[in-house]
Amino acid sequence: MAGDKKGPVDFKPIELDSRWPVEFLSLEDQFTMPFELARLLPVAHYARKNLTYLAAIQQGATCIYETDDDNAPNESWVVRKEEVETCRTVPSGENRWVNVYQYFSNVNIWPRGLPLDEIRQSVPVAQPLLSPKLAPIQQGLVNGSADVDAIWRLVMDREFFFAPAESVYLEPGNWCPFNTQTTWWWPVAFPLLYIPSYCSFRMCDIWKSFIAQRCLWELDLGIVFHAPEVYQDRNVHDLMRDFRDEIPGYDKNREICEILASTRLQSASGKSSPTITAENLVRCYEALIAKGIFPENEMKLVRAWSNDFNASQYPQNTLRTAL
Repeated sequence: MAGDKKGPVDFKPIELDSRWPVEFLSLEDQFTMPFELARLLPVAHYARKNLTYLAAIQQGATCIYETDDDNAPNESWVVRKEEVETCRTVPSGENRWVNVYQYFSNVNIWPRGLPLDEIRQSVPVAQPLLSPKLAPIQQGLVNGSADVDAIWRLVMDREFFFAPAESVYLEPGNWCPFNTQTTWWWPVAFPLLYIPSYCSFRMCDIWKSFIAQRCLWELDLGIVFHAPEVYQDRNVHDLMRDFRDEIPGYDKNREICEILASTRLQSASGKSSPTITAENLVRCYEALIAKGIFPENEMKLVRAWSNDFNASQYPQNTLRTAL
């Protein structure tokens, strides 16, 4: 856990399970960490969460699970495995947008970050899984307050429950935004955890998700969406402020994915070193900065993240799970 200006200077958790010890990084602690990024990240910003990723990687995590403080696990929550044996698959598309929520509901609802002109499009038919799939990024859906954009919430806001349907694997070539609500990451995808600083708060995790998907395609990998595994009792939000923060996404999300799709990256096998993926992450940000999506200031942070990540990797036999 990472603190910030508004957070406490220390934290004394109740240990519910000795297998999952809690480590709290105060803002003061963060500035003493052996990471260049710790001194470059803005203060009072969600992107300081990047330091918890690096700390977990440095300590040898084999899996990183991220969630938010207003989420609680439901009866379906389990520790996931990187290889998925049962799910539905959506065949490869050609830069096709997929509203994955439609595989778990017949109601008109869409994930935050989906282009508005895609919300009424029908989804491709999902097919039965023929063999196990490696999926180093897996997103769980959220009941209660689903992760939707401000437009849905302003017009149709209500408590929402998805169907407990079979998981869905999106083959490379399909775009669907995901978030940091309840998401599982494995080592080959660890470089893609990076949250950008120089963009809207409501878009930082969404734009992160687009970059992550593009880099996974070069590993011939897609992402998995699971039926709800947490319930969210949402913190208080100013919905009009959320709307204003999401305007860059309404305007740029499709363009961002077009830029990413046309960016030349390095191909690699699914089990190759994450170093190649880290290099591809840098290439993605270079392309987006060149097109004016991010300012030049973001590049300094991305390079610091890449350097810190490469310096933090531990031998596989020392790794453990970080929750």
